[in-house]
Amino acid sequence: MQIYLDYSATTPTRKEAIAVMQTILTQQWGNPSSLHEWGKRAATVVEQARIQVACLINAATPESIVFTSGGTEANNLAIMGVARLYTVPRHIIISSVEHSAISETARLLEIWGWEVTRLDVDTKGKVNPLDLKAALQHNTVLVSIIYGQSEVGTVQPIAELGKIARSHGALFHTDAVQAAGRLGIDVQELPVDLLSLASHKIYGPQGVGALYVRPGVELMPLLCGGGQEMGLRSGTQAVPIIAGFGVAAELIAEELPKETPRLIQLRDRAFDQLAEIPGLIPTGDTCDRLPHHVSLCLEYADGEKLSGKTLVRQLNLAGIGISAGAACHSGKLTPSPILLAMGYSEKAALGGIRITLGRDTTEADIDWTTMVLKQVLKRLTPDLSIIKR
Repeated sequence: MQIYLDYSATTPTRKEAIAVMQTILTQQWGNPSSLHEWGKRAATVVEQARIQVACLINAATPESIVFTSGGTEANNLAIMGVARLYTVPRHIIISSVEHSAISETARLLEIWGWEVTRLDVDTKGKVNPLDLKAALQHNTVLVSIIYGQSEVGTVQPIAELGKIARSHGALFHTDAVQAAGRLGIDVQELPVDLLSLASHKIYGPQGVGALYVRPGVELMPLLCGGGQEMGLRSGTQAVPIIAGFGVAAELIAEELPKETPRLIQLRDRAFDQLAEIPGLIPTGDTCDRLPHHVSLCLEYADGEKLSGKTLVRQLNLAGIGISAGAACHSGKLTPSPILLAMGYSEKAALGGIRITLGRDTTEADIDWTTMVLKQVLKRLTPDLSIIKR
């Protein structure tokens, strides 16, 4: 039995996206910038995908969608695209639970003389809007807060945070890579100026993403060249995978009203079944949470014989794919910075695991996985009482 439960890492490319990519590769393979018929056909494909992605987040104009190589580039374009507008370093605000595509970019800005404020979060991983209000300065030009945290599933109060940033005159960006296609997002209603997306999180191909840029928002491009993508992302567009992204965006938008409640039911089923395991505690916000996301940590992890990585390896041997938060550097485990930021001990931060669900996940998958996880923990921790399923 093979059970894939790591949909927050990547999703399988859906057959409809693969079919359109095959068509593009064999029939519509022109350069979108070319003026002849081959180029026009390819350009039409790109613009169709732009419309499809725009509809996923209810963007008013398709031209507000800038295609990138993925969520990381979209995040970098948002942060650095704003920063490069200024000849004198200014101030930006992020949270302490951002994806590394944001936190590492902010760290680079600090090296260049920028001031970066990292907002603390509570034990659920949530930013307090009052903290954002207090952190704003006269020279704050950008606030970037992740929409749905990839490791612990917490959904931030984006509408409230964006409103605060806007009232101060700062641009507001959100990394919505984990939230898009799982939660309804309407950028005409939300006070966001920039929003990042990734194709491979919504059953599209890897290697393509997008940055939503609200009309009127100015950015400096990261790449110099032919001025493709409204002058914000030079380079010949990857037509086949952009087309696949568009198809995936359109289909997941259609499925969202039924799929989101189904995922929530499965998510809560997993939490309920794992609640009886001593020392295995849920992480993140139980209410404001991504619908497909189950995360927990072992309070008694030691980083040597027992850690989140240990559980990932053990479940992999049983044919089950999940992920862990702690990273391994030079043979030594490093505690999850996200769990540390939420106030967990270093030991507990070594024991984080993430189980994320998708279109193919069934109740039987959840039941089997929780049973296997209980058996693994019982075998690894014989001194602890693991309650029977």
